[in-house]
Amino acid sequence: MRASTPPSTPPSVPSRVPNRSHELAPEELSVYRTLDPAKIPQHVAIIMDGNGRWAGKRALKRFLGHQKGAESVQYVVETASRINLPWLTLYAFSLENNLRRPKSEVSFLMKLLKSYLVGNVKRMNDNNVRMAYIGRTHDLPQEVQDTMQWASESTAKNTGTTLTLALNYGARSEIVDAVRSILTDLTTEAHTRGCSVDDLLGAGALEALDESSIARALYTRHMPDPDLVIRTSGEQRISNFLLWQIAYSEIYVTDRLWPDFNGLHLLEAIAAYQRRERRFGGLGETFTDEDLDNLQPADEVAAEIKDHLIPKAETKPEPKSDPVLTRR
Repeated sequence: MRASTPPSTPPSVPSRVPNRSHELAPEELSVYRTLDPAKIPQHVAIIMDGNGRWAGKRALKRFLGHQKGAESVQYVVETASRINLPWLTLYAFSLENNLRRPKSEVSFLMKLLKSYLVGNVKRMNDNNVRMAYIGRTHDLPQEVQDTMQWASESTAKNTGTTLTLALNYGARSEIVDAVRSILTDLTTEAHTRGCSVDDLLGAGALEALDESSIARALYTRHMPDPDLVIRTSGEQRISNFLLWQIAYSEIYVTDRLWPDFNGLHLLEAIAAYQRRERRFGGLGETFTDEDLDNLQPADEVAAEIKDHLIPKAETKPEPKSDPVLTRR
C-alpha cells in the first residue's frame, strides 16, 4: 500500500489562485505542458550555489557572480508564481557564510540583498508573491532588517507564491533555537503554575514532547516540509539546510551554476520530481515482489538459510600417533 502522505500533517498552505501558465516563455510552456498540474510540489527549496565559480570561469570578480545570481532569483520566482507554486524557499545566506567569508564579501552581500528587495517589491506585487524569511535575522545589520520588514509588509496581502529567503541560516542552529524555545515555554508555564520545571516534567511534560512539538518550534512552523530540494553547481551535499524538514524530500542535483539557472530549469527539476514515486518509508504502487499475504514464515526462512549465514566450526584433524613416541 502506498504511503501517500508524510508521517506528520503539514501546516496549511496558501489557497490556490488562478493559474498563469499562459505567461510562461515558449520554452517553459513546452516543459510545463508535460507536467501534471495536480502534482506540482507544494514546496520547493533551492540551495543556490556556484556564484563564485560562475564568475571565476569568466575571469570576473566574485561580486559580479553574486549580482548575476540575484537576477536568477527573480527569473525563478516569476516562473514559480506563474505555475502557482505555493512555497519557494531559497538558501540565500548561511550562518557559515556570515562567520567565514571575508567581511568585504559579507558587506557586499548585505548591500545586494537590500538592493534586491528595494528593486523587486513592485515585481513581487505584480506577480502576487509575498516575502518571508527564516534564520537568525536579528543578527543582520539593522538597516537590512528594516528593508526586509518593509518588503514583507509591502507584499503581505499577496496570495500567491510565498518566497522565503533563508538568511543567516543554519539548520543545526535552528534546531538549537527550537529546543531553547521549548525550554523557555516550559519555564514560563512552570512560573505561571507556581511550580518547578521538575514538577512539570514529573507530571508528564517530557512524555508530551514529540516530533510535532519540535516542528512547531522551528522557523518553518508556518509552512509544509519541502517536497523537492534542488542543488545547483553539482555538489552532492545538503550544507546544513533544513535538515529536519527534508527527511522525506526528493533531491535534484544539477551541474548548472546558480547564475545560469532560470525558470526553465526549475520546470525541468519539477518534471524529474514527477517521474519519481514518493513512498515516505512505505511500499510503492509499482511494488511487484511476491504476495505479501502468502510469504513463508520468517522462522522457516531463517532455518533454511542459517547454514549459509553461520559458518560451520572448523574441525581439526586428529594428529597421527608416532609409533616411536607411543612405544613403551
